Amino acid sequence: MRILIANDDGYLAPGIAALVQACAGLGEIDVVAPEQNASGTSNSLTLTRPLSVYPARHGHGDAVNSFRYINGTPSDCVHVALTGLLPQRPDLVVSGINNGANMGDDTLYSGTVAAAMEGFLFGIPAIAFSQVEKGWGHLDAAARVARAVIEQALRQPPAGAAWLLNVNIPNRADADRLPRQITRLGRRHASEPVIRQTSPRGETIYWIGPAGDAREGGEGTDFHATANGAVSVTPLQVDLTDHSALPAWQAWAAGSAS
Repeated sequence: MRILIANDDGYLAPGIAALVQACAGLGEIDVVAPEQNASGTSNSLTLTRPLSVYPARHGHGDAVNSFRYINGTPSDCVHVALTGLLPQRPDLVVSGINNGANMGDDTLYSGTVAAAMEGFLFGIPAIAFSQVEKGWGHLDAAARVARAVIEQALRQPPAGAAWLLNVNIPNRADADRLPRQITRLGRRHASEPVIRQTSPRGETIYWIGPAGDAREGGEGTDFHATANGAVSVTPLQVDLTDHSALPAWQAWAAGSAS
């Protein structure tokens, strides 16, 4: 078993150290992570400049085969690892543990999910792990959840050769004893307004506003599961096609051609 670990909080983040320890003993581990926090970068690849790979000092001993960081995005890290950096293809890609939730619409922006998705795009099973609240509270319990999910997914995968899971873990000391629910993505309200400020040079600058509250967070969603004391496990796919609307659009296209 070979495992590739990435994240979007940067290679020095406590969450990636916890995930490395969670995977210890499961196989050979390689870590390739961003140099700096890259939250919100989604699936972006750096195409306008070259990327550099650096060895990172780490205290994980024999648990890690190699630990490196890249001056790029989470997707860059996994892409470079899979297309030239690693001598062998990993059997599993895991990402996180993220400092904050990646639920509902967040998954479209998330660098944590994107790193796992990059592995999935290459046909490798992948899992993204996040804690619901920021601050790394009870990170040790979240790591135990990650270990249990990885072990069960590898032992009893219900899907085909490649699958992608998005796991959100409540910040609780007993997180590893909470039930795990298979969920769908909820939806959020629109983001809060931008925050307008003035720079020291007198220029108007803007900060992206906070994420909106849950708009669709009923039973069966990731929001509902975590709010009610469960670990949310959401199977994801990449196909964004609106299949239900295809017939209507096909009729529309046929009408415009006549």
